Amino acid sequence: ASCYNVYTLDNDVLSLEQRKFYEENGFLVIKNLVSDADIQRFRVEFEKICRGESKPEGLMVMRDVTIAKSEYIPSEKTISKVQDFQEDEELFRFCTLPEVLKYVECFTGPNIMAMHTMLINKPPDTGKKTSRHPLHQDLHYFPFRPSNLIVCAWTAMEHIDRNNGCLVVLPGTHKGPLKPHDYPQWEGGVNSMFHGIQDYDQDHARLHLVMEKGDTVFFHPLLIHGSGQNHTQGFRKAISCHFASADCHYIDVKGTSQENIEKEIVGIADKVYRTDSGLDLKVHLMFRGYLIEET
Repeated sequence: ASCYNVYTLDNDVLSLEQRKFYEENGFLVIKNLVSDADIQRFRVEFEKICRGESKPEGLMVMRDVTIAKSEYIPSEKTISKVQDFQEDEELFRFCTLPEVLKYVECFTGPNIMAMHTMLINKPPDTGKKTSRHPLHQDLHYFPFRPSNLIVCAWTAMEHIDRNNGCLVVLPGTHKGPLKPHDYPQWEGGVNSMFHGIQDYDQDHARLHLVMEKGDTVFFHPLLIHGSGQNHTQGFRKAISCHFASADCHYIDVKGTSQENIEKEIVGIADKVYRTDSGLDLKVHLMFRGYLIEET
C-alpha cells in the first residue's frame, strides 16, 4: 500500500507514477487507448442519429444555441451533442470496452455503473463564442457520492488542440469543494445546461489537453475544467461516459448549490419522457444508470 491512495484504488494497471499524477492533479491521459475502428463505428452511428435514421429510446439531442432555430436539413451541422445514449447499442459499446473499463476500475472498483453518456460534436464557432464550455465541475450534475468513486472517461475522436477547442483543466482542483454553478453572463447567449463556476481562482494554472484520436483522459468529478471555442470549420468530436461505483449512495440536493440544475434536468427529462413526474434527479439518474457486466 502506498500513501497515495485517496483518489485511486490499489490496482495492477496504473504505475506508481500514474497513480501519483492522478492523486496530485485529478486527471490522467492514456494515449491511444481506443482503436480507430471503434471510433469509426461511433462516427457512423452518430451520423445515422443526425440524419434521423437511428432513434434510440431516451436519447437527448442538443443543438448549439446559435443553430437551434435554423432550418437545416438534418445533419451533423445541427447537432452539438447527444447524451443518454444508453439504449443505443453501437454508442454504448464505448462504455463496455475492456480497455476503458480496465482503467475505470482503478477509480471506482469492480462494480461499475455507467451513469451519464455523451457524444460531443463541438460546432465551428459562429463568432458568438457559444461553442466554448464554461469552467465547471461535473459533480454539480450528480446527486450521488462519494465523489472519489466517480470518474469520467473522455475519448478524443480526432486530433484535438486549442484550435478546435480542447479540454482545459485546472490541475489539483479536485481536492477542493464543489462550488456553486450558474449560467455565465455571456453576450452571445449560452447553451442549455452549460452552467459554470462563478468564483474560481483566475490565477490558477491552466493546462490545455492536446489529444490525438483514441487518447482518453480519466478525470475526477471535482476537477475544474471546460473547453475553448472551435476556431476551425470542422466539428470537433469526443465521446465520454461517467462511471460510478455501484456502492455510491444518493444525496438530497434540496437546499444545496445543486438544486438549480436538478430543476432543469428534471424539466427536460419530463419533456423527453412526456411525463409530468416532478421526479427528482435521483430517480431520473437511477432510471438510466446501467450496471456494466464484467466480461
